[in-house]
Amino acid sequence: MLTVSDPRRDQLALTVRKTVLETPVFDIHTHLYDPAFGSLLLWGIDDLLVYHYLVAETFRFLDLPYDAFWRLTKEEQANRVWQLLFQDHSPISEAARGVITVLNRLGLDPRRNDLPALRAWFKGWKVNDFISRCLDLAKVRLVCMTNSPFDPLERPTWDTGFARDPRFVAALRIDPLLVAWPDAATLLASDGYITSSDLSSSTFDGARRFLTDWALRIDARYVMVSLPPSFSYPGSSTTAVLIEKVVVPFCEDTGLPFALMLGVKRAVNPALQLAGDGVGRSHLDSLEALCARHPKVRFLSTVLSLENQHELCVLARKFRNLHPFGCWWFTNIPETIREMTRLRLELLGTSFTPQHSDARVLDQVIYKWDHSRHLIADALVEKYLDLAASGWWPTDSEIRRDVAELLGGAFETFCGRR
Repeated sequence: MLTVSDPRRDQLALTVRKTVLETPVFDIHTHLYDPAFGSLLLWGIDDLLVYHYLVAETFRFLDLPYDAFWRLTKEEQANRVWQLLFQDHSPISEAARGVITVLNRLGLDPRRNDLPALRAWFKGWKVNDFISRCLDLAKVRLVCMTNSPFDPLERPTWDTGFARDPRFVAALRIDPLLVAWPDAATLLASDGYITSSDLSSSTFDGARRFLTDWALRIDARYVMVSLPPSFSYPGSSTTAVLIEKVVVPFCEDTGLPFALMLGVKRAVNPALQLAGDGVGRSHLDSLEALCARHPKVRFLSTVLSLENQHELCVLARKFRNLHPFGCWWFTNIPETIREMTRLRLELLGTSFTPQHSDARVLDQVIYKWDHSRHLIADALVEKYLDLAASGWWPTDSEIRRDVAELLGGAFETFCGRR
């Protein structure tokens, strides 16, 4: 048995932490863009400050009508956020602390309270150089974007064509297809894939061809959707029917995994715009039914409600075609990441992906991975010490193997791209 004073414990902890901090990661879900998309790729101090997590927090203190805030320029909005969250109050929240981490890692002093100087510093960068700087600091080897053929701002770049940056890979986002069918049907009809919005066999065929063509065009790694807590499957709802008749056959034919991000309640407070979404507990019996009825389809899933996390892990133990990933949105805070990572390690070993950044601003990959790596390392140190105390001393090569799995390797294996 190991004792508290055994020096091997300290060496094991050092090895684990060093490995987690230095292993390159595949960031499997973000809202970032290849630089070819121009202004859709957000970066710099103003975009950091008007991130919707911080906007929601700012309104906890801001005595200003919502619509008056939205009429401000981005720079004016950023000024308000900076004043309220970084000057009038300490940046204790995870989102606010993240800005401090980013500035520190970039060699900037946030205590100078000089937003004009920070803006000037960021403007001195060329976008490709800044991408390299951020990805290098975060040790991110690949970034998976969220790409929607239904997005009128994004689609023209795909239609025109561009030289792909090899560091950015794509995921096919299909929310409008499943949750806003009449509008999605209009786009599919204008593209010549369907002639009617009726849920008929010809419509299903056309919708599958649409997904297949777009998956090939963007070289998608997986297809994905965010669904509300009320999502139910199987059923007669348009969402359930389109999943059964369009998405599942498409995934069977192409081999692409289907990622379901479950539990978001859209526009709980519409006046907050993007910051106004909420959370609800999902019915994971629907995910269970999908996995059970379609064993040849691979499902990725992350759930937004803390109350759903244990059930998701148990489902993954029962269905090898289910891969849990990430601490999404409201669960992406240190206290919850600690709990979820330990829970998953204890139930699933290394057959899951503990984190994705969900970054909307390029600079955020620095803090989101810096913070998450330390939390993942803490959990692994604890579990390896437990293992050693039980009589199995992990080797350095085993630790490197396990960490590589957790930081993208298990995901790539599950998706069949490794």
